[in-house]
Amino acid sequence: MSKFLNVLYLSMALVVVMTNHGRSQETSQSNSIAASAGTFVAQVIFWTEDQTPADFLEMAGQHTKARWRTMYRPQPPSPTADRNKAAFTLGSLIGETFLIWEAGDSQQFRNNNQDIVTYCRMLGLGEKMKPRLMAQAKMAEMDDWKNLRQEIVDGHQELMRLLREQMDDDLAILVDIGAWMRSLEIVSKLVVEIPDVDKRPLCIGSPALLAELRQDFATLGEVTRRSLLVQPVISVLTELEKVWNDTNTGPPTQSMVARTHEQLRDVMAELTLK
Repeated sequence: MSKFLNVLYLSMALVVVMTNHGRSQETSQSNSIAASAGTFVAQVIFWTEDQTPADFLEMAGQHTKARWRTMYRPQPPSPTADRNKAAFTLGSLIGETFLIWEAGDSQQFRNNNQDIVTYCRMLGLGEKMKPRLMAQAKMAEMDDWKNLRQEIVDGHQELMRLLREQMDDDLAILVDIGAWMRSLEIVSKLVVEIPDVDKRPLCIGSPALLAELRQDFATLGEVTRRSLLVQPVISVLTELEKVWNDTNTGPPTQSMVARTHEQLRDVMAELTLK
């Protein structure tokens, strides 16, 4: 009887071992297949609908070793008579404000703030926005960065509201798109410098963000939407959305990230620095 029990126990143990080994092989094989197929699983969501550009940059800083002061760009030229270009450039300056806030650079904040005043004046908002902008500059000078963050977010929204009140809905949309495009340009540059494959989608936040910006662009009036000035914006957004939405490409490559940054950098230079 004792021998029979020993044999029984041994048989049961072998079944357990073989079952676990089979499961291990199955899991290993499954992982191997997923890897060989290039399936990019468990993507981190880097953008949600409730995010502002300030939230997006702050989140990017949490996932990268951001050297914010190396991200500054040259001062834009004086505004021309083209109000669409002025609005888009103004939006990019607001995006720059969020970058400077991350850097905690009071002098650069004042410099950028002066450019914002100039562009607001060109769009007929100089007197309305100047008190708030001056208050922001004072907060930066006093190193009141904690309260300044919400103030510049609110200032962005007020600027868009004022434009809509004066029946410049297209300009309000271009300001917002400009702020987001500058933020994407900044973050894509951060991602170019890191090797982690799981961080690469950060450079566009999410295909949903690109889709939302494209949808905002579609709400522009037909004349504005078809103007040669803003056509490069929709071309870049459409191409990037297509590339980053393609489930057949597998994990994003370093060259894909570099190309994304190059496209964002070039369109921003064309529209805001020339």
